[in-house]
Amino acid sequence: MPHIVFENKIDLNDFLQKFSPIFQRDSALIKIQTIFVDKDNFTALLPTVVIDENHQEFLIELSTRKEKTTIRLYPNTDPEKTDGVKIAMALLAKQIMNTYPDFKITKTNLSNYLEMVAA
Repeated sequence: MPHIVFENKIDLNDFLQKFSPIFQRDSALIKIQTIFVDKDNFTALLPTVVIDENHQEFLIELSTRKEKTTIRLYPNTDPEKTDGVKIAMALLAKQIMNTYPDFKITKTNLSNYLEMVAA
């Protein structure tokens, strides 16, 4: 399962205020327009559309714990893990790193995609 883990906990309500919609049309069309944060500020869901070899609509989940934040695919939507889906997750991680420059990634299986969107 693709994931990106940050060593810091994000204040999701703060990120909600700073979030900018993501739209990219390249090898795939990627659209992340909004973010929904739960009342306890532990989880956020981002409805995502990716059109590459497939048209997929799914949720990316940001979950926070005491010392970390994880980006992953929300299990109930389980899209096919295409390059476009992985790039969407990397674009969200890039926005988090741009918003919070001190945040460092501690664990991921999407390194190639993070390098791709950082360029």
